[in-house]
Amino acid sequence: MVEGKKKVVIIGGGITGLTAAYYLQKEVREKSLPLEVTLIESTHRLGGKIQTLVKDGFVIEKGPDSFLARKQSASRFAKEVGMEDQLVNNTAGKSYVLVKERLHPMPGGSIMGIPTQIAPFISTGLFSTTGKLRAAADFVLPKSNPAEDQSLGEFFRRRLGDEVVENLIEPLLSGIYAGDIDQLSLMSTFPQFYQVEQKYRSLILGMKKATPAPKKSPNSTGKDKGIFLTFKKGLQSFVDEVERRLEPGSVIKGHRVERIRKTESGYELSINSGETMRADSIIAATPHHVTSAIFSQYDFFDVFERMPSTSVATVALSFPKEAIKKDIEGTGFVVSRNSDYTITACTWTHKKWPHSTPEGKVLLRCYVGRAGDEAVVELSDDEIVKIVLEDLNKTMNIEMDPELVVVTRWKDSMPQYTVGHKDRIAKVKEQVTKELPGVFLAGSSFEGLGLPDCIDQGEEAVKKVLDYISK
Repeated sequence: MVEGKKKVVIIGGGITGLTAAYYLQKEVREKSLPLEVTLIESTHRLGGKIQTLVKDGFVIEKGPDSFLARKQSASRFAKEVGMEDQLVNNTAGKSYVLVKERLHPMPGGSIMGIPTQIAPFISTGLFSTTGKLRAAADFVLPKSNPAEDQSLGEFFRRRLGDEVVENLIEPLLSGIYAGDIDQLSLMSTFPQFYQVEQKYRSLILGMKKATPAPKKSPNSTGKDKGIFLTFKKGLQSFVDEVERRLEPGSVIKGHRVERIRKTESGYELSINSGETMRADSIIAATPHHVTSAIFSQYDFFDVFERMPSTSVATVALSFPKEAIKKDIEGTGFVVSRNSDYTITACTWTHKKWPHSTPEGKVLLRCYVGRAGDEAVVELSDDEIVKIVLEDLNKTMNIEMDPELVVVTRWKDSMPQYTVGHKDRIAKVKEQVTKELPGVFLAGSSFEGLGLPDCIDQGEEAVKKVLDYISK
């Protein structure tokens, strides 16, 4: 370290840590700040759950496959590193919910399972007449009493009833978090629904008023742009480009921070190689259980040891087009727990992301594992593929073996934001500020799982570091 410079260490090279490293180094360059920035990653690659396999003309995502276009920090970051021209929208197409062996089209006008148009909701076969009448009670039910937090399941069951929740809302919302909606925190996942109910009383009417009308394309070809974005060569290409722009020698891979000790002049980091490193400020962009282990001498991190995580797996399968004897028009489906299926969702990737698949081929991406149903992730690749194919053949009739199989396991990778999560995280951060000044927490365990959420947290951590260092 150059004499007189202060040292910032970022622990964790997922998208949060990568974002923090990039934007912090940018500030250092542009403002000639006396700061040295080092990023430490325990594995031999950056990107965390972002992993792309490019093979034989396929672009196969092993982790996340896209991000919401309306959350603009990811697109802004892409433009920042010169990759704006590589962004591509998904093809908007019909999606389905699988309930009791039948694929039902997603009701038109539903937003995260909440109906905003009456006709599609009345005509759908997803719910019984009794279920539809129960959901209609939302129009007359009073708004709930103000609450600090509650489960997603409790909130939506009160407004719309069990049937709508179990056959539509649960498959959509729990799929995002691989969680149990009767345990997941409303205020940490979808606080906007609570805010809409409090403002408009009726959730259905409120969502209708709060949602802008969709813009009609005058020359629609049936392949309108969807609401998600990715990169033509996969999300890994974005990670690689950000890494390429980091300062030479500022990234240390294959080294794990085992312990952090507060000293009179800052912090001392113990590395698994036996070395130590000094820091004036630290961004811990690590999963919550790792963060707890690093700071094990501080009991206010113990709450992270009790914070659950779910294991999931993705299964990508490619076939020749002629292998699919019973094709379905659409881009994929989610699976209700009321169905005898192991898969939780399937994306017809060749339709949703045409750039990902060579001509004449089909690419299916299935998901297994969720809260309360994680044992399947521990099975062998062959066993998982066999189960997935059996599930797919209940609706699709596939007559050939897959030509390419990619099974990716993510053990304890999906942090569960259970009821009270927001308050618990706030209390931990308050204690960190008090006991460990200059240490900042960021990442998917805390304030959002999606790529833009993590990028936002990385950017916010940079502001906090600069504010701290300047004092």
